[in-house]
Amino acid sequence: MKKIKLALVLGLVVLLAAAFATPSCAPTPTGPAVDKILIGGPISISGKYAKEGGQCLWGIQAGVKWVNEVYGGIKIGGKKVPMEYKYYDDESKKELVTSFIERAITVDKVHAVISPYSSGLVLSGAPVAEKYGVVYMNQGGASDRIHQQGYQYAVQVYVPGTRYHVEALNMLQKVDPAAKKLALSYEDEEFSRTVEEGTKTYATKLGYNIVFDRFYPSGVTDLTPILSDLKAAKPEIILGGGHFADTQLFCKQMADLSIDVKAVNLVVGPTLPEYYKALGALAEGFAGPAHWEYGVKFSPEAAKAAGVKWIGPTQDEYMELFKGISKGVEADYHGGASGAVVFSLVLGVEAANSIESAKVRAALGDLKFMSVYGLWDIDQTGLQVGHTSVDVQWQNGKKVIVWPLDAATGKVCYPKPTYAEIKAGKKAIPK
Repeated sequence: MKKIKLALVLGLVVLLAAAFATPSCAPTPTGPAVDKILIGGPISISGKYAKEGGQCLWGIQAGVKWVNEVYGGIKIGGKKVPMEYKYYDDESKKELVTSFIERAITVDKVHAVISPYSSGLVLSGAPVAEKYGVVYMNQGGASDRIHQQGYQYAVQVYVPGTRYHVEALNMLQKVDPAAKKLALSYEDEEFSRTVEEGTKTYATKLGYNIVFDRFYPSGVTDLTPILSDLKAAKPEIILGGGHFADTQLFCKQMADLSIDVKAVNLVVGPTLPEYYKALGALAEGFAGPAHWEYGVKFSPEAAKAAGVKWIGPTQDEYMELFKGISKGVEADYHGGASGAVVFSLVLGVEAANSIESAKVRAALGDLKFMSVYGLWDIDQTGLQVGHTSVDVQWQNGKKVIVWPLDAATGKVCYPKPTYAEIKAGKKAIPK
C-alpha cells in the first residue's frame, strides 16, 4: 500500500511539474511541420520570352541562394529551414503554363507558385493557383487586369502597367514642355494594351496632342507599314513597345525609315543589356522604364530612413550573386524583381509562422519592406502600390538612370541624335 501511495505522489509531482513548467519561447507553427519551403512553377527558358525569362530564373535562383547561404533559411516554428526552387520551361506557351502549375501544386506539392513571365501567361496561370488555393507570386505580369479578377491568392511585384510610361511623361514634360506632338505605338498584347491605356489617359491629362495611336500585331516581323504612317504624323516624341524582339525591330526600322524625333521611350526592350548588343549605335538615345536598375539608391540605410524593414543583400552583393549564376550576365529589372519575390515570401512565411496559403497571403498583404529592388506594399487585390520605377537611356553604349532626379546617375540626352548624326558617329551624350 505504501508503494502505491508513493507512486501516486510521484505521479502527481510529475504532472504538476509539467503543468507549471516554463513554456518554450519558440512559437508553434500552424499547420504541418516542414523541413523545407518549396516554391516553383513555369518560366520561359525558350520561346518568345526567353531573354526576359532567363533574367527571372537567375533572379529567383540568386534570391534562394542568399536565403539559404547568408540568411540561414526561413524561420518557422522556432527553427530555420531551407528554400528550394523547382521550375519547368513553359516555352512561352499558355497551354504549358497551366499544366506545369497544376503539376507543381499536385505533384511537387509547392508551398507557393512562382508565376511565369508576361501578363498573358500570368493571367493564364492565375485560375489554376486560385482553384487549389495556393499563393501565386506574380513576378512577371504588370497588367492591372490580373488583379481585377477577384483572385485571392495573386500577389504582384511589378509596377502596374497603367503606370509604366507615367514617369517618362513627367520627365519629358520637365525637359521640354513645348513638345506636345506624341505618337503611341504598342504591341497588341495584354501587357502593352494596359500600358497604352494608362499612357493615353495620363498624356491627355498633361495636355499632349496624340497624333498617332496604333497597335501592331504580336509576333510582327515587319513594322514598315505602321512606322511609315507614324512618320507621316510628324510626332516629336514616340512612346510604345511590347517586349524584346518587337522593340528591337522597332529601332532597326525606325533607322531604315529615318524617323527622327526628339525622344523615343519603349517598354521592356531598351532596359535589357542585350538591346545595345543587338543594335549597337542605333540604340543611342533610346530610353525605357525599368522597375530596377543597377545604381538605384535602395539600401539598409534608406530603409531605416523610410521606417521600414530591410531584407536581402546590398546592391553590389546581389549583382555578384546574380552574375555568378548567370555566368557573367548582369541583372536588369526582371532579375531584380524576381529576387524580391523570394524576399517577400521569406517575410510572409515568417510573419505567418505557417506554410498555409491563406495565412501567408494575409501576411503578404500586411508587409511593407525594402530590398535591393525597392519598396514593397500591395493593396487588397494584390496590386503592387509601393514600388516605383526609374527611366533609363542608352548613352555612349551604357545604360544611364535619367529619371527621377533623386535616383538619376546622369542627365537625359535630349533631343536624341538623328540617324544622320548616328551614322556620322555621334553618341547620345547630354549637353
